[in-house]
Amino acid sequence: MRRVRVVRIALVVALLVIAARLVDVQVLHAGQYQAEAAQELAQPVTIRALRGTITDRNGVVLETSIPTDMIVADDLQIRHPVAEARELAPLLHLGAVKLAGLLSEKSGYVPLVPNLSVTEAKKVLSLAFPGITAIGTSVDVAPAGNLAAPVVGGVNAAGQGDAGLEAEYNRILAGQAGQETLLESPLGIQLPGTPVAKKTPAVAGTGLQLTLDAPLQYTAEQDLAREIIASHASGGQVIVEDTATGQVLAMVSLVANPGAGGNGAGGGSSAAPGAPTASSSVAPVSIGPNGPVQEAPTNTAVTQLYEPGSVFKIVPFSAALAAGVITPQTTFIVPDQRTIDGYLFHDATPHPTMPMTATQILAQSSNIGTSFITQKLGETRLLAQVRALGFGRPTGLHFPGDSPGLLVTPAQWAPTDWVSLPIGQVDAVSPMQVLDAYNALANGGVFVAPKLVRATVGAGGAVRPTPPSPTHRVIPEAVARELVPMFEQVVDSGTGVAAAVPGYLVAGKTGTAQIPADNGTAGYLTAYDATFVGFAPANHPVLSSIVVLNRPTPIYGGAVAAPVFSKIMAYALHRYDVPATPGLGGKPQATAPSTLTALVRQAT
Repeated sequence: MRRVRVVRIALVVALLVIAARLVDVQVLHAGQYQAEAAQELAQPVTIRALRGTITDRNGVVLETSIPTDMIVADDLQIRHPVAEARELAPLLHLGAVKLAGLLSEKSGYVPLVPNLSVTEAKKVLSLAFPGITAIGTSVDVAPAGNLAAPVVGGVNAAGQGDAGLEAEYNRILAGQAGQETLLESPLGIQLPGTPVAKKTPAVAGTGLQLTLDAPLQYTAEQDLAREIIASHASGGQVIVEDTATGQVLAMVSLVANPGAGGNGAGGGSSAAPGAPTASSSVAPVSIGPNGPVQEAPTNTAVTQLYEPGSVFKIVPFSAALAAGVITPQTTFIVPDQRTIDGYLFHDATPHPTMPMTATQILAQSSNIGTSFITQKLGETRLLAQVRALGFGRPTGLHFPGDSPGLLVTPAQWAPTDWVSLPIGQVDAVSPMQVLDAYNALANGGVFVAPKLVRATVGAGGAVRPTPPSPTHRVIPEAVARELVPMFEQVVDSGTGVAAAVPGYLVAGKTGTAQIPADNGTAGYLTAYDATFVGFAPANHPVLSSIVVLNRPTPIYGGAVAAPVFSKIMAYALHRYDVPATPGLGGKPQATAPSTLTALVRQAT
């Protein structure tokens, strides 16, 4: 009996302890435990902001972000996977058999569709199947296809710009992510019937209105692609610029796709609004992964350095005229070759020793004649003019990978540089820098920094123009007036006749440069870069442009780059209604406005 009483007393004491604990938990500290329980279920969820839209100058969308929903399933709550799959499959664009398998996994969290349109997601949720929920997402799309892709850049899986303008302006394009606090299961599924505890809305990013003109961009891409195919080039670049404002109207970087095969005509090329289409007499080239030509992985028009060849002759000629050591009529006795410091240099075409004016030396692109002019100018003034024209410094585009270039310094000067440097063989520069130098000449000797962003566009549609490009004089105005007609002769009777545009005066320069060896050794490859750079109308410049072909056959800038320049410039001049040069040959002043802003039509 005594043992029974002891057991009974022990049981009573145990029950009292349990009862006291229950009172403590459910009465005295009930609020505390309820708050802690809720805290364990409350989960903050980031709401991704819509990225700002990137458009061309006329509002043509190049890249934008649209809201979507990810449909997920808590398949532990799915009671009839086969029957529910039959109803959900058409809305999710999945096969019913595959969907039934996903709904039967019993893992507690199964993503079904990563990016479903908001409208379709609402239809899915209206079925009210337990365990089927939607999480807000977004997707970046390029309605114009891959048009200007190296310029626009891309966005990574985390929603951050990782190339091009998307990377450079990521801070304003990305906007501000929002946040909401949900009651979720430990597996991350929102509990059915629970409200959002707290929500901070996402703020959409600011958009960019670029200076690019989509129809001109498309035309430039097509014309360059055709020449890459025709000349078996490895790639190429084109830039078209407004001489007065520095606004870049087209910027193209293409590479050949040797694995694609075929001639690339037709199929798969999406035309920009307002651009020539398949109805044109020439079939469009397919520019893309499956075509013979594709967009370059980076914007090589800005990021790729190359030895530019004879287009660099703008440096010694502008400096020599400014220093007064030559006039356009100064005559030199020019052989077709000379030896300096044991190295033989020669002109591209053999010719007898003959008198040549400075204008003829430029028009015929005589390397030997240029070296005589350079020696009269002197090393100090030559190197100073290289930097004055913008070489050796960033372009001002604020573009990722924009390189200042590689220049010879006074300490590195060699006797052979009297020939090598003025003909563009020892300095490495970008196509954008070359165009900027010629654009300065077209602008009366005033350097205008290039720009790619015309305005920012707020989420509410407010447009804020970017500041005008900074300018500074690099060539005396009187020298520019002398130099332009000299470059006209390049197109009129020299190496650049294929760059002529019917009805317009064109000034410019050809360049053919052997490519340096890339294995760390001195010397050059048996491969070339071919360039033409110029502007029109020469007597009243409105547009400037550069065309570069990498490793083409034939190798000469006058043969492969100049014809592309002619086609693109002809299209651009007509697109912007630039009046033809009156009395072509007598060179009277045209009546065209001096800035493209007054010319470009806003319609696409």
